[in-house]
Amino acid sequence: MSPRDPSRELRPTEAELAILGVLWQRGEATVREVYDALYRDEGAGYTTALKLLQVMHAKGLVARNEGQRAHVYRPLISKKAAQRTLMGDLVRRVFDGRPGELVLSALGGSRSPSAAELRQIRDLLDDLERRNVRT
Repeated sequence: MSPRDPSRELRPTEAELAILGVLWQRGEATVREVYDALYRDEGAGYTTALKLLQVMHAKGLVARNEGQRAHVYRPLISKKAAQRTLMGDLVRRVFDGRPGELVLSALGGSRSPSAAELRQIRDLLDDLERRNVRT
């Protein structure tokens, strides 16, 4: 994959996901707000947040409103879309394209799912089964 491959551009890095998390929670934020939320206590510089947001803007992950003195950033990718992209990539690369293996691996992990999570899983499986019967 070349560095300019557009499908690669929409796969946020771990640092970008942290910033997106702040933006998803707030809706929008300035560089200072992102810095305060993520980096101030770590001792990282303000320029770390600024540079990452600039890169994310260039990649099309965030929009920048330059109408104010402090630029305001908002996410251009939803949390759900990011989850789908990253999970699809994980299933392809680690589980040979078999989502069932991912589910079995996740459910067999060290933390057992709660009763509510098990109900959600059952509901999803029932829905998938109904859709497969119709096709």
